[in-house]
Amino acid sequence: MVLRVAYILSFLLLLYSCNKKRTIQNNADLEENPKSQILSKTSLVVLGTVQDAGYPQIGCSQKCCINQWDLQQKRCVTSLGLIEPVTNSSFLFEATPDIKLQTKKLSDYIGHDTIEMPNGIFLTHGHIGHYSGLMQLGREAINAKSVPVYAMPKLKSYLENNGPWSQLVEINNIIINPLENKIQISLSENLKVEPFLVPHRAEFTETVGYKIVGPNKTGLFIPDIDKWQKWDTSIEDEIKKVDFAFLDATFYKNGEVGNRDMSEIPHPFVEESVERFKSLEASEKAKIYFIHFNHTNPLIRTKSNEQIELTKLGFNIAEEGLVIEL
Repeated sequence: MVLRVAYILSFLLLLYSCNKKRTIQNNADLEENPKSQILSKTSLVVLGTVQDAGYPQIGCSQKCCINQWDLQQKRCVTSLGLIEPVTNSSFLFEATPDIKLQTKKLSDYIGHDTIEMPNGIFLTHGHIGHYSGLMQLGREAINAKSVPVYAMPKLKSYLENNGPWSQLVEINNIIINPLENKIQISLSENLKVEPFLVPHRAEFTETVGYKIVGPNKTGLFIPDIDKWQKWDTSIEDEIKKVDFAFLDATFYKNGEVGNRDMSEIPHPFVEESVERFKSLEASEKAKIYFIHFNHTNPLIRTKSNEQIELTKLGFNIAEEGLVIEL
């Protein structure tokens, strides 16, 4: 009997000890990951910077990924958020595979006590990192109610006529608002958005970039484009018209994806962009934020030689948590 009581007491003490350690660990996690700052001015926030497949990428055991698998802090797929405190509203650019994390961050920035869906989601095109997060709005997940989604005609038709996306439309999880090339829409008195077509692999849909117009600043968001020279618009001229530009930097150089024919997945290599932009004045270079990094791109690694060299040349590297007041 005495032995049984002693055993029970020992077990309860061990259980208490484990729970106490777990509580301390959870508190430590909270201190390392504080709630995002609440923004009081119309602002743009960077919610993700990596390519569609994330970082580390599926099946990758190379040097570029091997140290990333065990990290607690997840790097999110490329997305921007807009915060409009005047109307207590928020907007999301891209419905990425990380949308549940990014809607949480967006809600934190605007000061919501609960995780709210954005007042609108702007899509650029039909590649997996840019629209597949819509599935989280469906019946199997949050079962959202009439979330406005903004899409160009081909992408709108693709979502309406192909499952499982069509079910989101049929049961009013989302309402698709059509966009037109170079036609500006107003989100508030202070905030406007304008889509514009860019050349990019069009297996299913067209691709757009966005011009984001705030009360004091205007910016570009072009996460995907085949090559600058394929566009019928001068990217240099567009940079000069705005205050900041988030530009496609998927790959650093040709050949970095050793097992792939990179002509099948065209993007402007960072080396090409740097060469093209080298004659820009320093004030224009400072507007450029490279974004949408593939797992093989050395710019994704903090303090890599390529990162250091790029910043010395006057360019910026987009990072999650960056806030730009508009």
